[in-house]
Amino acid sequence: MRISVYCSSSPTVDQKFIDLAYEVGSAIAARGHELVWGGGKISMMGAVARGARDGGAATIGVIPESLKRLEFHDDAASEMFVTPDMRTRKAKLEELSDAFIALPGSLGTLEELFEIWVGKYLNFHAKPVVVLDPFGVYDPLALALDHLAALEFMKPGQREQAIWVREVEQALLACEGASF
Repeated sequence: MRISVYCSSSPTVDQKFIDLAYEVGSAIAARGHELVWGGGKISMMGAVARGARDGGAATIGVIPESLKRLEFHDDAASEMFVTPDMRTRKAKLEELSDAFIALPGSLGTLEELFEIWVGKYLNFHAKPVVVLDPFGVYDPLALALDHLAALEFMKPGQREQAIWVREVEQALLACEGASF
């Protein structure tokens, strides 16, 4: 199974988030899966790839040409796809992946999460979408989504298309199709 991880590339995030990303990469490898990610080598992006590789997993990066030129890409990737832009990157990530985990991140992470989540709701794919948030970073977002659902802006069943968990093990089980 290939699991795509969306996460921050900000070099200023707290070390606990980088450690979380490394732990996720390690867990992906320990379960015999492969990592698909944005191809970056810094911050959480770099940590998730290092964790996967340190555990023996293949790491498949997808990076836009403009970011590759900035020397942002991870030269140690098992395979690296270079795309002309972000839209093509997201499509390639979706194509290559069997499941998706969103870790804490900012606008880019949220954009990727929402796009893959809406795609699942609209039946463009049937792959698991998981939000792994052990530190409560997205708690205000979850409240906002619950508010939208209560006001009936979200359609019935839409909120449930993404599985929200607090533990790495739960995230991997959800990717593998387990219910808990």
